[in-house]
Amino acid sequence: MSITSTNYTKIDNNHVFTKQQPAYFYMMNNFLYSRIDSNFPTNELFYDEDVNIYIANLLTSLSDSQHHQRIKKYVTPYDQTLNELLKNISDPREKYLAYKSNADFLLISLGIFNNPKRMKPGSKTHMNLPSKTYIGRGEMYYALAQSYLYKTSSGKSAIGDILGKLARGFENYVRTLSVLKGGYFNFHKKITTGEMYHFERSILKFSKNDKLRKLHDKFLDIYSEYQRNESESLKKALKQVADEIVEIDPSFSFKIT
Repeated sequence: MSITSTNYTKIDNNHVFTKQQPAYFYMMNNFLYSRIDSNFPTNELFYDEDVNIYIANLLTSLSDSQHHQRIKKYVTPYDQTLNELLKNISDPREKYLAYKSNADFLLISLGIFNNPKRMKPGSKTHMNLPSKTYIGRGEMYYALAQSYLYKTSSGKSAIGDILGKLARGFENYVRTLSVLKGGYFNFHKKITTGEMYHFERSILKFSKNDKLRKLHDKFLDIYSEYQRNESESLKKALKQVADEIVEIDPSFSFKIT
């Protein structure tokens, strides 16, 4: 497992550029902080300092075009498509690479991008599977990758052990990456047009309900006064409030003679 040599330049809140540093150490540092913030510190369930190295390296590789070229023939968001692909593969090592690539993809897409189906912005889905389904797949893919790797290496290996730990703690690592996304990468979910529409509708509905309640109170106050004093001014005020109520609630009906 090699450490990618990509560098990064940090820009602070005043848009001041700092000295360029290796991206791997940036990823590792912030991932370790995120583990603490997510109440899943290193070695909490089992020894997994090696998993930290693996995930930091995986995060760093996201900026490496060669990495994407290597895995693109394997990665698919659909379980059935992956099964069809594997039917044409007999080499255990290539099966290991296929399962590992898809497990890595799910780990990052769930934790960082919350987009395991690789959907484009604004596109619609016909079947929206719950995140638990993808978490289960991630656990299974890492376990299968470990199994096929052991077949090629005639027993245990360091990478195989890491894959097993990723399978066991997959959901916790996804949760840690979600903390990393918002707390250190500053990736925040953008409100979609549809979500904004429903949000505005709910506010409008609340506003109308509040106004309607106040109009009902006002109507009852005037009507109570009108019963004691049937003046033309109260009758006119009563009709005016009734008309305002009807604008919000057409089912409201009141007639006064």
